Amino acid sequence: MPTEFEFIRNLKEKYGLNRVGDDCAVLPKDSKADLVITADMLVEDIDFRLKWTTPEHIGHKALAVSLSDIAAMGGTPKWAILSIAVPAEVWDGGFVDRFYEGWFKLAQQHNVELVGGDVSRSPAKIVIDSILGGETVKGHAVLRSGARPGDSIFVTGSVGGAAGALELLESGVSYAESRGKKRRLLERQLCPTPQIEAGQHLSSRKLASAMIDISDGLGADLYHICDSSGVGAVIDLDAIPVDEDLDSFSIVEKRAFAIGGGEDFELLFTSKREKIIGQKLPLIHRIGVVTANVGIVELVTDDSRSLLPRIGYRHF
Repeated sequence: MPTEFEFIRNLKEKYGLNRVGDDCAVLPKDSKADLVITADMLVEDIDFRLKWTTPEHIGHKALAVSLSDIAAMGGTPKWAILSIAVPAEVWDGGFVDRFYEGWFKLAQQHNVELVGGDVSRSPAKIVIDSILGGETVKGHAVLRSGARPGDSIFVTGSVGGAAGALELLESGVSYAESRGKKRRLLERQLCPTPQIEAGQHLSSRKLASAMIDISDGLGADLYHICDSSGVGAVIDLDAIPVDEDLDSFSIVEKRAFAIGGGEDFELLFTSKREKIIGQKLPLIHRIGVVTANVGIVELVTDDSRSLLPRIGYRHF
């Protein structure tokens, strides 16, 4: 059975879908701007569980995952179409009102206008469909296909926190009862922060040659860039910025979360190192270099070198 990525690749080849393959589709708007459009789906018990979170957090995340796609293209979000299907008992329980409160709270922070959508009944589970549109300066959208040998590889913020939080949730840790580091960690999973401003800065100044948001995991998303760009990479394992709130986990667990865990929604991008020096960006880390070894990603430390397996979240 093919993975979802293989299915999409086969679909592209079969039907000649040349605009498919980045975090957003890029469509012409006018002489000054391009449209960037993304679609995301969240399904109960796959992308969230009601016992772990709140309706407000689910509303926040439904928009955040799409905002992160816009960020990965360097775009400015503008409008949204939001559809939701819920069982009758969920509809009667006040979930939907609270869900929209969380969605609109984040939307107002980024000046996103809700312009349409649909509400329906589902037989058993909640299903959410998020479509988000935005704009970039003409020709400035950052694709996955622009990385070149010699480029440096950077990541914003820190990684692994969302995967560590998922581990805590699965072990029975309650968000309502958590405090301090544990609560901050859970929020990385339940209500992530999309890196809109960083993406806009990198795009507007044409600083990034390729970019993607870390949704499937740093390792998997780096392979997405390498595959699209026809390059390879070498990553310094010790340079990967592991979320500092993971201090209750072992070093092996931390690294597994950082490389293979998803949903951090930080930005992974490539650029010439000299372009980034002195830029007024949020916290970023240089973690490696792009190579000419097509499709090969290596992990190195001071005393070891190994191939990075294609790990990360997959639906199928």
